Order: sequence, then C-alpha cells, then structure tokens
Amino acid sequence: MDNDSPADAPDDLPPHAFARIDEGDDLAFYSFPRLVNHIDEVAIAALTATYKRLLPENAVILDLMSSWVSHLPDDLPTGEMIGHGMNAEELAANPRLDRWFIQDLNEDWILPLDSESLDAVLCCVGMQYLRHPIEVATEVRRVLKPGARFLVSFSNRCFWTKAVEIWRKLSDHGHNNLVRWYLERAGFTEIESFVPSDGSQGDPMVVVSGKA
Repeated sequence: MDNDSPADAPDDLPPHAFARIDEGDDLAFYSFPRLVNHIDEVAIAALTATYKRLLPENAVILDLMSSWVSHLPDDLPTGEMIGHGMNAEELAANPRLDRWFIQDLNEDWILPLDSESLDAVLCCVGMQYLRHPIEVATEVRRVLKPGARFLVSFSNRCFWTKAVEIWRKLSDHGHNNLVRWYLERAGFTEIESFVPSDGSQGDPMVVVSGKA
C-alpha cells in the first residue's frame, strides 16, 4: 500500500461529509468507561510491532484519542508519554501515560502543548470520529518537531453512530486514501501507508505515517 496516492480524494469535501448519525454530546457518549480493546489481539500485536519499528526510544509522545491502553512495546522506553482522551477513568488506568488531559477535539482542536515539543504523535482507531480532521492534523504538525512522525492507525471497527459520513461510506482502501489526504492537506510530507495486519488472521490494521 506504500504506493497508494490520495489523488482520488476530492479537492474539498462538503460539510455533510462529516455528519454523524448521533450528533449528541460526545463527552456524554464517552462518559461511561470502556475498558476493552477496540481491535483484536492479532491487530494489536501488528500495531505494537509497527510502533517498535518506527518510534524512537526515549521520545516525548502524545497518544491522541487514547484510552486505558496505548499498545506500545513493553520494552520501548519513553521520555514522556502524554495521553489525550474523553474519559478520565480510562486514561487514569493507562500505565504508560505520565500525564493526560480531557478535550473534545470536535469542539476545540487547539492542543494545549508547545509548538515543536513532541517526538511522535499516535492516533489509534480515532480518526473516523473527527469532524475537523484536517484542523486536528494541522495542530498535530504544529506540536511535532520537524521530521517527527504522526502515526494514524485504523481497522474496520468503529462506533458506527459516531463515525463521520464519509468514513461510513468508504472501503478500507478508501479510508487509507482519505487519511493520507488529510495529512497531505495538513502539510505533512513523506506520507506512507503500512499494512501490518491484512485481516487474513483477525482484524485488518492500516497505519498511515506522515512527517512534520
């Protein structure tokens, strides 16, 4: 999938592309802690192996749209691990996080972090819920050091009523192209796609990487 291009994505998207079946308050939706894995063990192992290969040691990392687990390799030392999410109980249960904050990115996408302060940003199975994905990705690029990676991973699972319309209408291949297009529009370079798990044994897993 490395040679895929976002060229078949539109130059712009209509506002209804980011409509959701459930337009209710997101903080209320996520107020109940879900201490479960949102991808299966095969996909988790594949994602963890990809992190091991791509993430530097002793890095300052933001886990965007995180939960009670970050899927990092146990033997990967981090300088500081910052978590963002929507549920305090989930984030408090994540042993890899050194600190965390709650923020609804669909209402406020400005991250409370200094520019060029991070060595990597992760977003696991969360991009499908963003109503302003290019704005969020632009903020991610702001807080990353030059050349640092934004790693966006996704599978074929989601909370269907909270996923935006364009995500619901696209195939897995279309999701890859869409995420690549988001990162391109946000100013990322060296955008690549990896398929650590193709779904032949468990959930499929795609990782899109862009450099700030």
